[in-house]
Amino acid sequence: MVRDGKLQNMMNDQETIAYLRTPAAIRQRCDRMFKLACDRQLNYFRCDLSKLDKTADYVIDVMRENYPDLDIPFHSRWRHFEVGDSSRLDELERDLTPIETAKVKFDLAIISVLLDAGAGADWQYYEQETGQVFRRSEGLAVASLRMFCQGAFSSNPEQPLQADAKALKAITIEKLAQGFQVSSENPLVGLEGRVKLLQRLGEILTQNPIFFGAENSRPGNLVDYLLQNKISTCTHLPTRPSTHLPASLVLTAVLEGIGEIWPGRLTITGVNLGDVWIHPALGGEKESDRYIPFHKLSQWLTYSLLEPLQELGVEITGLEVMTGLPEYRNGGLCLDMGLLEVVGEDMLQESHLPGSEVIVEWRALTVILLDQIAAAIREKLNLNESQLPLVKILQGGTWNAGRKIAAQLRPGGVPPIQIESDGTVF
Repeated sequence: MVRDGKLQNMMNDQETIAYLRTPAAIRQRCDRMFKLACDRQLNYFRCDLSKLDKTADYVIDVMRENYPDLDIPFHSRWRHFEVGDSSRLDELERDLTPIETAKVKFDLAIISVLLDAGAGADWQYYEQETGQVFRRSEGLAVASLRMFCQGAFSSNPEQPLQADAKALKAITIEKLAQGFQVSSENPLVGLEGRVKLLQRLGEILTQNPIFFGAENSRPGNLVDYLLQNKISTCTHLPTRPSTHLPASLVLTAVLEGIGEIWPGRLTITGVNLGDVWIHPALGGEKESDRYIPFHKLSQWLTYSLLEPLQELGVEITGLEVMTGLPEYRNGGLCLDMGLLEVVGEDMLQESHLPGSEVIVEWRALTVILLDQIAAAIREKLNLNESQLPLVKILQGGTWNAGRKIAAQLRPGGVPPIQIESDGTVF
């Protein structure tokens, strides 16, 4: 009986882990927080849905400013690589097969997204090739792209356009600092955390051959895994089969494949849960009932991996199940537009850790408010979810609107809430 009980507990733990890795869990747990906010039962935030209409109009204006015809691409890392109207992405096309090109893009996207957590207001990157200066996410993107094209993440000089386990495990603070032009006059927040993340990724690649290959382990080998798990369906013309892949399956592969890289996170039976946090307002019989998953970087990474798959002719389905990204631009938009109200102004004068009650509330409410903003925008534009999915509204969109209003309200466009970033969350 004891053995049966232990087995049942292990099965329950595995079910909980699997659940916390789903977009459904993100929405359900965040929705519980949203209802508490609407009932004025949270310590730091209230919601004012009377500001929803004004917020939707503001975002639509930004969308039309950026994309007048509303032909909006996905919100992904590729947009940042394209900054400054440069053709720098052409450097990835070097007489490679379509599959190998996709692997190169996976390598780059995964490395670059993991390096993207907030740069801080004082860092910038000068691109020698174009003479342009970039900051924040765009600067981090261009810097990581330039390092990638120079072979900084490859252990094989004959194949510079790759990131492999051996090179990642050997990455140093000095090497990353040089590539990102970090100095006392040009400080980058969380530099050490980023290096440790890459080193840990190198270790994880070799530990998960099912995702990343047994030989020459690299992030790009995830392409093979996903193609093997795509769903084939035949159209009414038998000679023209189509393949499709649920977006959630890509997210699951990301979470299962590299979930162990995140430092100091919550665990269940030794399994690292990643971007999952506790809020005491969520009751329940088990401790895990109080866990709130976000998986912000993993979802953004998923969005970034979809485009190389589409270039291979894979149809991506189920985009609607993915959630908005709870980071400081989207969350800042909600706060700056008045959709969120702070209970006490004092907390705006302090800085907060990612796991603090303040930040967990802010992020959870942002997820649900992004859904509501998106629904309001579609109604105003007379478009459905298929025509204007959330991933396009984020790009069009809420992220840019959050940056724009922040620049209008605060010097340097800093977020309304100060975050003590370790370089691995935001």
